[in-house]
Amino acid sequence: MCRHLAYIGPPRPLAELISGAPHSLYEQSYTPTVNADGFGVGWYPVNDGAGPVRYRRAVPIWADANLPGLAAAISSGAVLAAVRSATPGNSYEESAVAPYALGHWLFSHHGRVDDWELLPEDAGEPLSSAELLDAEARCDAALLWIMTIRRLADGTSPGDALADVVRQTAGARPGARLNFLLTDGHTIAATRHGGPLWYHPAPGELTVATAPTSDDDGWREVPDHSLLLATERTTEIEPL
Repeated sequence: MCRHLAYIGPPRPLAELISGAPHSLYEQSYTPTVNADGFGVGWYPVNDGAGPVRYRRAVPIWADANLPGLAAAISSGAVLAAVRSATPGNSYEESAVAPYALGHWLFSHHGRVDDWELLPEDAGEPLSSAELLDAEARCDAALLWIMTIRRLADGTSPGDALADVVRQTAGARPGARLNFLLTDGHTIAATRHGGPLWYHPAPGELTVATAPTSDDDGWREVPDHSLLLATERTTEIEPL
């Protein structure tokens, strides 16, 4: 089961967000479950409007000797990071590791969709050849990202786009676990559908994660089957 995290707020070193906390994403890569099939970090450079930058590897996060120095040297006010445990039927290459990106968006999926290859037809929205060729990898997360992109490109709001993908997918695959994170560097949209999700609001910042990364009692659990919409100062939660 993958783990992921999104942060918006004052610029902080990547190391503080992914490895510096007592129960950081780094620690969650090996406890309580093992997520050793890759990791990725996406961030928005400070004072740079060019869009997000990603660093992704198909190795365990603890096996990358370059990450500690990189994470200590880079700061950002918006970050999306993930550690991966690939499920059978999904590819294992680096391109399958979140976060996925397009334009100013970063996206991650924590969960599982069985028989995902047939999902577009079963959900009543077959994809074009161009959309399929644009898929970064052969896995359920990449397909769900294409389904999300389709909605964002049509002008659908981030929250409505994620909620619609959850409804369509769950309708075709009732057992699917669909926990999404989506950010444009200023806002976070997230879903909890069949898996855990927590958020930690603090003055001028917000962290959303699969599980609390610290022992701070400010963490709040998002109810199952919910959509979270947040900025640095506001958080709204509504049913999917």
